[in-house]
Amino acid sequence: MTIYGVLRRIVRNDAIRVDPPEIYNWRVLALAASACFAGTMFGMDAGIIGGVLAMPGFKSEFGLDNLSASAAANLSGNLVTTMQAGAIAGALVSSPLAEKKGRKLSLLVVAVAGIVGGLMQGLSFGNLAVFYIGRFIEGLGLGAGTMLAPTYVSEISPRAIRGFLVGFFQLLLDTGGMVAYFVNYGSLLHFKGKATWMVPLMLQSLAPALLLITMLFCPESPRWLASRDHWDKATSVLSDVRRLPAQHTYVQQELLELRVQLENENRIRGNTGFWALQKECWTQPGNRKRALLTILILVFNQWSGTGAINYYAPTIFQSLGLSKTTTALFAQGVYGIVKTVAALIFAFFLADSLGRRISFMWSGAVQAFCMLFIGFYVRYGPHVSVNQTPPPAGIAALAMIYIFAAAFNSGWGPVAFVYVSEIPSNRLRAYNMSLASFTHWLNNLAVSKATPVMLLSTPYKTYFIFGAINVIMAVAGYWFPETKGISLERMDELFGVVDMSNIEDVGVAAQQDKKAESLEMEDVRTTKV
Repeated sequence: MTIYGVLRRIVRNDAIRVDPPEIYNWRVLALAASACFAGTMFGMDAGIIGGVLAMPGFKSEFGLDNLSASAAANLSGNLVTTMQAGAIAGALVSSPLAEKKGRKLSLLVVAVAGIVGGLMQGLSFGNLAVFYIGRFIEGLGLGAGTMLAPTYVSEISPRAIRGFLVGFFQLLLDTGGMVAYFVNYGSLLHFKGKATWMVPLMLQSLAPALLLITMLFCPESPRWLASRDHWDKATSVLSDVRRLPAQHTYVQQELLELRVQLENENRIRGNTGFWALQKECWTQPGNRKRALLTILILVFNQWSGTGAINYYAPTIFQSLGLSKTTTALFAQGVYGIVKTVAALIFAFFLADSLGRRISFMWSGAVQAFCMLFIGFYVRYGPHVSVNQTPPPAGIAALAMIYIFAAAFNSGWGPVAFVYVSEIPSNRLRAYNMSLASFTHWLNNLAVSKATPVMLLSTPYKTYFIFGAINVIMAVAGYWFPETKGISLERMDELFGVVDMSNIEDVGVAAQQDKKAESLEMEDVRTTKV
């Protein structure tokens, strides 16, 4: 069965039924997966650093075991958040870099930063300065990659499976986290001395190495090429990715919509420059709405509680009754498997069938229930001493961590990146995604700094706060405009920026003509018989 035949069975939207089958091919899947190795970088970092900080060998090497509890917690927090500080800086520089140098070259820079940063951490040998610098450099790559990968994938994706392909980012992110959890677990079991923490930290360079190698064989985004007036190259790339001749009506329709959108943007903006970009984004109601939606969605995404679990899963599992470090790390590995399977289910069965709004709503509701259940257990459940088996309610609370992971990674997690990458106009996409990445990492930093303090002072209130935020997330999803199956160039029309209804849908018309011609030929054959 062809890739189109598989997608026709699992994707439930109108666009895939009228678009040419050729555009749903293995090449577009490979391009998306290549760019989304940037997500694997993020997943491996978050998974590895949380486990490494709990390893006795790492604590001894960096002197954490000689500090007071508060001083050790503060140093651990600094080791985590240095990467996030770099990510915030990377998010800020990603927009001008992507606009001037293109999506492909920018992703190659991300890969180099990830490789260098991971190796510096693994080879720091207890030198805090080297470790901090490595964390910051890696953070620069992560911050830029969070913006660039979804942007690149959304700009090369056919409209009917854009959610499926951008969902690769969350899928590979979770896969990286799952691998990282078991790398930590295996290192603690099978290595001794410095290798227990050096091997996991150096393996952080594996994902950016894959990103570097695969992106060398990927083309530049056709939409970026068109925005730089390289229409011949844009046509060639689009024709190659869609597996259709450049003269095909579907390719010409896509180019026509892109040309009209760019002309409308040029007419609206009047001039160029940083302040002109700000004016275009924040004074035009449709663009302002999309920018504010971007900020809101990424704030919700991080304050749902997922960031707290990602960074401090061993601590959380131990607080719920898993006292041994190895047991907690194994539980974290299972957590990673649940996340990956859920992201896989989303990408293949929910992304472009269920729609964005329903995904936001149902996953937010399930996440809220899980967090509130854990909060009530921590507040009213029996205290579990070391090596004591948790009661049934405690086991249920542990299960809620996994149910939360399944809901988030088949709903709010991947949908957030899909949505914010597809709603901006072509000219503002890099800026909007830079804003999304900045918001993501700024709140990621806030959550990672606040979580240990919250869990130490008022643990049950921590889960109540996350639960209340998830309730708001479920309700807010109802008001988000649905974007499933809509081309990127039609987003301006959806958000009221420009009316493109005067453009004839050549692609659909061609498909209808093709079907009519097939029926006529069938009638001719029947008549001859």
